[in-house]
Amino acid sequence: MSISVTKRSEDYARWYTDVVKKAELADYGPVKGTMVIRPYGFAIWENIRQIADRMFKETGHVNAYFPMFIPESYMRKEAEHIEGFAPECAVVTHGGGKKLDEPLYVRPTSETIIWSMYKKWIKSYRDLPLLINQWANVVRWEMRTRLFLRTTEFLWQEGHTAHATAAEAEEEVRKIIEIYRILAEDYLAMPVYVGKKTDAEKFAGALYTYSIEAMMGDMKALQAGTSHNLGQNFAKAFDVTYLNSENKQEYVYATSWGVSTRLIGGVIMTHGDDKGLILPPKIAPYQLVIVPIWRNDDQKSQLMEEVTKIKIQFQKEEIRYIVDDSDQVSPGWKFNQWEMKGVPLRLEIGPKDLKKKQVVLVRRDTGEKHFVGFENLYSVVKQMLNDIQTNMFEKALAFRNNNTHEAGNYADFKKIIAAGGFVRAFWSGDGKDEARIQEETKATIRSIPFEQNQKGTCFYTGKPSDTIVIFGKSY
Repeated sequence: MSISVTKRSEDYARWYTDVVKKAELADYGPVKGTMVIRPYGFAIWENIRQIADRMFKETGHVNAYFPMFIPESYMRKEAEHIEGFAPECAVVTHGGGKKLDEPLYVRPTSETIIWSMYKKWIKSYRDLPLLINQWANVVRWEMRTRLFLRTTEFLWQEGHTAHATAAEAEEEVRKIIEIYRILAEDYLAMPVYVGKKTDAEKFAGALYTYSIEAMMGDMKALQAGTSHNLGQNFAKAFDVTYLNSENKQEYVYATSWGVSTRLIGGVIMTHGDDKGLILPPKIAPYQLVIVPIWRNDDQKSQLMEEVTKIKIQFQKEEIRYIVDDSDQVSPGWKFNQWEMKGVPLRLEIGPKDLKKKQVVLVRRDTGEKHFVGFENLYSVVKQMLNDIQTNMFEKALAFRNNNTHEAGNYADFKKIIAAGGFVRAFWSGDGKDEARIQEETKATIRSIPFEQNQKGTCFYTGKPSDTIVIFGKSY
């Protein structure tokens, strides 16, 4: 099998699919639009999941699991919600060899079934806040699919919380979107804009939605995580009330939030190059690959003895590694394979290195080679992994900043969007203006950043504005 991939500059979409398949992250399932996540891709997801799960639990959230089949009547209790999801829903009409009395929706998201349970569990203010998360799969019948980015079934986490006051719910959605920012920037090395979505882009059934938005290598936007303030919409739809401290019944306030395996697609498109995947060390299944190089059995025996010592120390230092000592392929083939898989560091050691008591370390992000003595190896590897993580974020941040432009008028806006990139501009338009711009340019408002401290003129309406937004084409 050839290890090479299509060049990004020639065909970005094909390059992406080549990387996913040749790095052995995922493959197409037998049902159109489905995806099989292969062990290496799932290991990346497990690392992301572990990091996010730890942060959720540190802020008081607990995990649970809810059924994937949702009665149609539940979906219809919140009108805006069902209207938003209806085109994407898969519906089961038969089971056990006969037609069901009521159709069942295969979970597109779990608000409705979870709130039916919250009605049973929440009775008084002592039951609040209720902070539950679940790791699950969901089904959305997408017409145009792409591995990891948009598939009929995907993996995610979805948090669903209930609160006594609007202020507590707002604190929750802000807390979660900050967790997502930390996950994206500190672990995935993926810089994001953090802000509010417009009404046209918000979650169906929410008062408003916060999101993190990242720029991919083709300068399109990826919505990488969302946190929704649901207000009392679902509480009223499912009649979820609580007895407050003054013995009065009140509706609870709700939030929901989630990230998915789409994040893996984001990592690929943020960092990948013509050699394949580049993984941030913090989420890489293997942070380092050891490749011993020999010509005969005696050399192999001596090298593997030293490799065993290195392995023991790496285990103590909690460095994730793999040893590639296979005989079937050449060292060059191994180098290319592990570069394709995006392993942050490669450690080469041959007979000459053994005599000099050194190894060769090769960085995946820059290709730089470093000759490192045995005595300094472990400290150098740990520092180099930190440097790679930092460098990957800074490189991605510079790319985003260099491709985010300001537009003073609509003509400039259209030129920037056509060339590729984000537009940062003042905005005073309405939903109709937003829809018209999308129809003409395919660009949407990706984010209304939280930080707003300037005044100017809207590029589209010419009216005074104190609101800056980020426009871009998106996945």
